Amino acid sequence: MKAKAIVFIIFAAFMIYAAIKVHPFGELQESGMDDYIIMNAQNETAANNVVTSVVFDYRGYDTLGEATVLFSAIAGALITLRKEGKNE
Repeated sequence: MKAKAIVFIIFAAFMIYAAIKVHPFGELQESGMDDYIIMNAQNETAANNVVTSVVFDYRGYDTLGEATVLFSAIAGALITLRKEGKNE
């Protein structure tokens, strides 16, 4: 019982600390990366759309991973929900 109470106290202290340190909503942060991408996206990627350059060039592997997860989820759902055959 003491171990559960200690774990709960540590968890509660962590949550309170995180709530105090969280960035206030709507307040601007440092935008060094944003400014870099906006200023250099067209020169580095030859894309006229900055959003497209970020998705497909700067974060290409991440986008490929997301597409793989989405494809796997759809394939799994189709396999699970398919009908076995006409004999049923």
